[in-house]
This record gives sequence, structure tokens and C-alpha cells, in this order.
Amino acid sequence: MEQRVIRIFDTTLRDGEQTPGVCLDMGEKLEIAHALAKMKVDIIEAGFPFASPGDFAAVSEIAAQVKGPVITGLARANIADIDAAYKALKQADRARIHTFIATSDLHLEYKLKMTREQVLDAAEQAVRYSRKYVDDVEFSAEDASRSDKDFLCQVIARAIAAGASTVNIPDTVGYTTPAEFGQLISYIRKNVPNIEQAIISVHCHNDLGMAVANSLAAVQNGATQVECTINGLGERAGNAAMEELVMALHTRPDYYKATAGIDTRHIYKVSRLVSVLTGINVQPNKAIVGDNAFAHESGIHQHGMLNNPLTYEIMRPENIGLSHNALVLGKHSGKHAFEDRLKELGYDLSGEKIGELFTKFKELADRKKMVFDKDIEALITEKASEKAEWYRLIYHQVMSGSQTTATASVKIETSQEVVEQAACGDGPIDATFKAIDTATGFEMILKDYQIKAVTSGEDALGEATVWLEKDGRTVSGRGLSTDILEASAKAYVSAINKMLATGSRSDSDTVAGGN
Repeated sequence: MEQRVIRIFDTTLRDGEQTPGVCLDMGEKLEIAHALAKMKVDIIEAGFPFASPGDFAAVSEIAAQVKGPVITGLARANIADIDAAYKALKQADRARIHTFIATSDLHLEYKLKMTREQVLDAAEQAVRYSRKYVDDVEFSAEDASRSDKDFLCQVIARAIAAGASTVNIPDTVGYTTPAEFGQLISYIRKNVPNIEQAIISVHCHNDLGMAVANSLAAVQNGATQVECTINGLGERAGNAAMEELVMALHTRPDYYKATAGIDTRHIYKVSRLVSVLTGINVQPNKAIVGDNAFAHESGIHQHGMLNNPLTYEIMRPENIGLSHNALVLGKHSGKHAFEDRLKELGYDLSGEKIGELFTKFKELADRKKMVFDKDIEALITEKASEKAEWYRLIYHQVMSGSQTTATASVKIETSQEVVEQAACGDGPIDATFKAIDTATGFEMILKDYQIKAVTSGEDALGEATVWLEKDGRTVSGRGLSTDILEASAKAYVSAINKMLATGSRSDSDTVAGGN
């Protein structure tokens, strides 16, 4: 039996950005979009153009610069949204307008205040209007999993007749189960008379932890496009995780009789990039990309692994671009060796970027006895997340102890001057953050703070992440150092720079619920 090819529709830049606390700027969205294209994602949902000027600009830039995947923009079933989507997508080599309207009685009564007949007409008109601009139109029936099946089939049939080439069946609130959702896809295939004229897509949320399972059940029952996000990002409990979906198909082609065209060797790098730019750390036991995904601590497991890795590993870490090499370079290593190692890790960087990274590598090598692949990857992702620096940390100094009040002093450089301030706090971290607030003149609300080691050992590179809030906006910052206090201070200054670099979002962002 010939394997079906499942299209991967990535919505990290639209639905994924609706993750609480995530705020990506133009450069970060472009960085992620280029990485997705390199991974050979089929469709990139670049944003919701009508939602805000920032979203419109980001979709426009991605459409103009990112080649390969289909670039799509989300639009509600109305003329203004569709016009905005088309204008943002005009420069794309392959453009798709993705329009949606809710179909459940719950949404019709309490959100849309519309009758079923009005929804049928609105869906048809939205698709027909979109087809005036592009040949590739996707229609989504929001809250499909809680909709009346027969009415849902009517809406889908009308959308296809109006010109929709893809129809999306979302489990908008993560309500359904695998068996139930599979039956729904099967029912649609049997009861929509023109269903063969369109691709069936699914978009599952993870509120009950079944987004990936539901998506795979849909694939088994005839869906040929799956909508997902890197690391399962998204509002509430998130979306189906792309890496899990893709590797399930890659690992079990015998069962699913389907495959995806993703270059899986880029999965780990893209996961790491998205984690850094969004400030959302991947949990250690996360399937596929978590730090423990290929770790084996049990003695029995280790013995089996030494004899044959297949005893306890159903995938090779190299399949997702994760190297098992340990020590790679040291402080006496030259630039040529460093460049070769970057290529072995799968990074194709310009000479300028390699030079900048090599300088950082040498600084790190002076502070560490051993430099590992993960250290180098951390330097690369740190470079990707760098912002324009309104403020730069020159040095920090902390005095702290169990019998004394923690005191920190910092020296901060701006474009006009160098400022030095000190502050006391409830511990060394609190004192450092307060000193930075005083030096910069900003009073931030610390929403969250995390610190973790990039690698093992006493001289491990520490990675700090902070979330700051000011005037209702939340941003994240990240810092790296073998000194966790320095990493924390860098992360705090990085977040302040990001706060200054990103303008406030439009209130219309709140309409971007979509699927």
C-alpha cells in the first residue's frame, strides 16, 4: 500500500504566539520562519494580518522573504479581514488565505449571535471572496468537534463549492478524544458529497493532553494536513506538537501508512530556537526534544543500550539533529576547527556570524575546562535572540550571606553614559534586579524567573530566563554565563531591551482566537 504524504501546517507564528507571555518581534518571526522553511514545512501560518499593524508587517515580510512553503494569513469570514490578508500576502510566491467562522450552536448563540443559515451564507461568501484574490483558500469551521455533525457537513460542502481547496476541522477547545475525532473525520468523508475536491485538515488543542493523539487518529481516518506548533505552543494548554506528530509518522510508517516531508534533522535546532526566542523552556521529559528524551539512567537500560541501542531507543537522536558527541573543543582550538564543528552540527552560517560566535566561544573556553555541543548551540541561539542594546551590563558585584542583607552593585552602559547603582534585596538575585531597575530608571514587575544548566559539571554554562511586565506587557529575556548571577543579570537587561524594542500590541490582537 502506497504511503500517503501528510502536509505539515505550522502555526507557531500565529497560534503559538498566543501563548501567554510570548511576544515575538519582526526579526524573531523571520528567524523562525526561515528555520521552518529549512525544515521543509509545507505551510507556514505567518499571522493574523488584520489583528494589528505589527502582525500585518510580519506577515508581509515573511511573504516577501521566505521561499519554499506556502505562506498563509488568518482571516475571519468578513471582507476587511480578507482584504488585509491578501495585501499582506501579495509578495508570497505561494499564498493562501485561511478564513474561518464558528459552527457550534454554543458559539452561534453566545459569540456570533447568528443563525445556522447566516453562518452558511457567511462561510460561502468568505471563501468566494477570498478566491477573487488567490486560488489556494482554506476554510476552518471553528469549534467543529462540538458542532452538530450534519450542520458541519453542510458548511463544509458549501465552502468547497465556493472554492475552498482545504477544509479544516478544529478541535478548538481540546474537547474530543481520539476515537471520537477519528469517527468525525470518517463521518465527514462519507457525508460531504464534494469532499474529494478538498484536502481535509485538522487543528487540535491540548486541553486534555490528547492533541497529538487526536491528530493522528484523524490521519488514520483520512486527514492529509495537520496543523501544529513547535514545542506544542499555543493558548491555554497549547496545540499539537509538530515534533511529536512528525516523529510518530517517521517512526511508525508501518502503522500509520503515512509520512511527512519534514527534514527531521532540523527538529532539535528549531525547537531550541523557538524555546529561546519565546522564553518558554521545554520540560525535561518532553517527548522528542526534552533533555531527558534520550537519557538512560537505569542500570538495566544502560546495559541494554551498550549492547544494542534499539533495546530502549525507538529513534536515533541523530534523526532529530541531536549529537551524542561529548567534548568537542577547548580554549586552544582554532577558528577552522570551530567552523568545522558548526557544519557537523548542521549550522550553515555566514563568515561574519561565525567570527562573532568564535569570539564568544573563546571567552567561554577561557572559563570552562570542556566545551560541549550544547554549549555551542546555546551560544548560537543566544546570538539569534540578541536585541538592539539600549542598555548593556558592564559588570555586577554581589555581597550576600545567611547573616547579612544581600547587596548588589551594577554598572550599566547606555548610548549617552555609564551608570553605576547599588541596591539591597531579599537575596542576591533580588538585589541585582533592583540595582538594574535603579540604574535604568525602569521599575519592572518580575513575573517569573528560571535558571538551568546547559550541560553538566561544576563549570556548566548557566542559562537564565526572566519574564518582566510593564504597563500590561510581558516580555522574556535570556542570559548565558558560567556564573548564574551574571546570567541572571544579563537576562534581566535583555528583557528590558526587548521591552523597549517591541511596541505595544493593538487591542485587536484579542480577536486572534481562530481555531
